[in-house]
Amino acid sequence: MNKELKLVKIGLGLVLIGLIFGVIMGMTFGINEDIFKNYISEGIAAHPTVHDAKSQDKIWRYAQRAHFHATGIAAFSLGFVFLVMFSDLKPKMKTISSFLLGLSSFYPLAWLTMYILAPSIGRGAAHSHVLTETFASLGVGGLLLGCFLVLANVFLGLFREKALQSGDCFSTKEKEQNSEKFQSAIAKSH
Repeated sequence: MNKELKLVKIGLGLVLIGLIFGVIMGMTFGINEDIFKNYISEGIAAHPTVHDAKSQDKIWRYAQRAHFHATGIAAFSLGFVFLVMFSDLKPKMKTISSFLLGLSSFYPLAWLTMYILAPSIGRGAAHSHVLTETFASLGVGGLLLGCFLVLANVFLGLFREKALQSGDCFSTKEKEQNSEKFQSAIAKSH
């Protein structure tokens, strides 16, 4: 298992960082939600021309969505990373797919970016800001590609190790080790 864990370590780390981010946001809401709401109110007061009556509630919802998506997507991705660990993907594909799944932790940062930017530049501008778009693209793209690789392996048998593609249950290294053990046992019996 240690070998398998090494293959997915980067992706697993990214997913756990995303989960911790979501939990800390939720704890911060519980400790002092007013920090977030005051930030919004002050921004709207300083830039009233880019806001309407719905801005306060909508921008607060961005912060909540950052929290909800961070914990939800991280939990989902964590399950997929564990599936990668126990799949018969090629070692390099395990690393790639877990890394892609780890990129899903960037999607909640798109919501956080909108929350941070919207009070000063408005909701529309925050939604189409380059940082928001980049985080959303990285997160969604990584999640979709990572899921595709895992599901293609599990359900279609793609991206398997070569020994396993032919229906053989042993890798080349395991075959060599078993052959050496067998030859050693025969030599001892004679």
